[in-house]
Amino acid sequence: MKRYLVVCVLSLFALATFGQKQNTLTAQEKKDGWKLLFDGTSTKGWRNFNSDKIGAGWKVADGALYLDTTKVNGKRLPAGDIVTVDEYENYELSIDWKIQACGNSGIIFNVQEGKAYTASYQTGPEMQVLDNTCHPDAKIIKHRAGDLYDLISVSTETVKPAGEWNQAKLIANQGHYTFWLNGVKTVEFDMGTPAWTEMVAGSKFKTMPDFGKFTKGRIDLQDHGDMVAYRNIKIKVLK
Repeated sequence: MKRYLVVCVLSLFALATFGQKQNTLTAQEKKDGWKLLFDGTSTKGWRNFNSDKIGAGWKVADGALYLDTTKVNGKRLPAGDIVTVDEYENYELSIDWKIQACGNSGIIFNVQEGKAYTASYQTGPEMQVLDNTCHPDAKIIKHRAGDLYDLISVSTETVKPAGEWNQAKLIANQGHYTFWLNGVKTVEFDMGTPAWTEMVAGSKFKTMPDFGKFTKGRIDLQDHGDMVAYRNIKIKVLK
């Protein structure tokens, strides 16, 4: 029965890929300074937010790091948000993601840890990961796939259907940020400006005093309770 459940979980994310090897760097990428944040076979380099361990619900299969939300005897495995071991400030992040039907998750950045914070979103802004067709958040402006969550909507919607891989990119450079989704620049903004402060004050984060105040921190993959998968997670530090 357990074997059957695992097969069913993975089948939700089955997608054939041809002509390229996942979770590797080309010779040119290595020369340019890219580094893999996911080796394709383990959770090395990741741990739970505010912890030195990682929940059993985060698994690796078929070259993807995924959140297994399958319930056994009415309970799912413990998971929670996971963060990079290292902190980053000026960088280019490239990451592939896919989400279950009607699913919700997010890529959160500049995340701070410590006793003052109980959740990653208390400090870190989020690139939304969502199935736009049927998740309730899709009905809310600034909550759709690729948005700077609750702050800026994408200029163009380029997200693919649930169960298909999307290629996302985030560039952070001296407080200036750009989001890309499937080859199209979709969001652009500057942190630490009067416009940024005003925008946060008009959002759901207005009661969180440290939200969006940091330009250096950890990268976080959110556990929003829905099945999500990631691969080809790589980063290049900008000088």
